[in-house]
Amino acid sequence: MRVASCEFSAVHVTNDAGAPLTITDVAQFAPSPVTTAAEPGDVGVAGLPMNFVAGATAQNRSGTLLGRPITVRFTPTHVDFVYGDGESRTSTAGGESWAALGQASFTPTPTSHTYRARGTYLTHATMHYTAEVDIGGGWFPVTGELAIDGSVRRVRVYEADTALVARTCTEQIAAPGC
Repeated sequence: MRVASCEFSAVHVTNDAGAPLTITDVAQFAPSPVTTAAEPGDVGVAGLPMNFVAGATAQNRSGTLLGRPITVRFTPTHVDFVYGDGESRTSTAGGESWAALGQASFTPTPTSHTYRARGTYLTHATMHYTAEVDIGGGWFPVTGELAIDGSVRRVRVYEADTALVARTCTEQIAAPGC
């Protein structure tokens, strides 16, 4: 690895052949796959929002590249949520729990999803990262973006029926379920 100066005083980190480092060159230092959560407890109700959270932060990884010590910083840029029913969403943030948002369960969030039908769905999140390298002289950007697929999570969605328990529908026509 060498550091070459350009005519505009910019610095570029290059490999031994003089080509700029790319995301492929530093992929061996990739962050671990993101762990997702599906609220509440991987169980949802058809027709109501289920909340998905994929927490990721910037991560530094150290090692050797081309015979030189290197530190690579991966910064998350966005996450693709795949909900398992043919729908997906891209978000610039991994989302937050309902508790952290101060929201009640089954309320919409920027990363929630509403399933239309009961069933078991296989979901996952793919986190996208940019990278910078430090070979001892500060951080330099690396060209490209790295996508890391998270593990598959199984969620179960049930149907819910309302039941009138205090009065009959004849007694209270506007009651839920009447």
